[in-house]
Amino acid sequence: MSLHRLRGRHLLWLADYSGEEIRHMVELTLEMKRRYYAGERVIPVLRGRSVGLLFEKPSTRTRISLEVAVAQLGGHTVYMTPSETQLGRGETVADTARVLSRYLDAIVARVKSHKTLEEMARHASIPVINGLSDLTHPLQAIADMATILEKKGRLKGVKLAFVGDGADNVLHSLLLAGSKLGLHITVATPPQIRPDERILSIALKVAEESGGSVEIVSDPYEAVSGADVVYTDVWVSMGQESMAEEKVRLLKPYQVNAKLMEAAGGRAIFMHCLPAKRGQEVTDEVIDGPWSAVWDQAENRLHAHKAVLSLLVP
Repeated sequence: MSLHRLRGRHLLWLADYSGEEIRHMVELTLEMKRRYYAGERVIPVLRGRSVGLLFEKPSTRTRISLEVAVAQLGGHTVYMTPSETQLGRGETVADTARVLSRYLDAIVARVKSHKTLEEMARHASIPVINGLSDLTHPLQAIADMATILEKKGRLKGVKLAFVGDGADNVLHSLLLAGSKLGLHITVATPPQIRPDERILSIALKVAEESGGSVEIVSDPYEAVSGADVVYTDVWVSMGQESMAEEKVRLLKPYQVNAKLMEAAGGRAIFMHCLPAKRGQEVTDEVIDGPWSAVWDQAENRLHAHKAVLSLLVP
């Protein structure tokens, strides 16, 4: 595959990328990690490049791993919030995108609404990369697929059980990536909290073509039976505080605890994109226990960001 065809592209969601392209990002993530531990702390493919980080939401992993990733690629980051730019005083997203395109080589935006990303991409002449939206979190999914490949030695045929909030933005990206890479994904969620129908429709169609599968069930024990990976995320995401009580009530039976992990079988690993609400969607004995791949997963965000940026930034 020619790497040049990725150069300069937006990354708003993984529906725009082929399975081959996603696989290349995943494999490059692990190559970046290998080179890092072999002593290549700087791979200067972004020397002289500047990447803007425009964040409407707070962050630990995304912000820090992006800043370090760009530095390890020899580039420079500019961190911005709406209150620190004219966006906070009413300048349009379109005008902001036009101006930032004259200063920067790429924009990574962490936004409240996916529509903001779409508007930015329409008017930017540089790559716009989704650092999280209410709909998807593609950078997380690239790191997650790399973690699964690292731990299991394969992606095609891996059974991934997601237990919890079916409308979760990370789940949406796992569905898009996993279906293109031939995973078998089972989502255990209450009937009231299903994945976005557009994303589910794409994932179901693509899974048929890749040899994977996508299934939605209500029983978490059914979902995890024979799973290679058990994955969960917080039940109440940023901006959902008004519905917290109702979501916690619905999702209480979907806690990932030792009993559920034992039901998955001996080969299962546990994954969580973090931050975790310990005692809610996951117990300490799981996230800190022998099943947990969470800390390797978190580290792989750094290497995934290096892979994606090195491919997309012109």
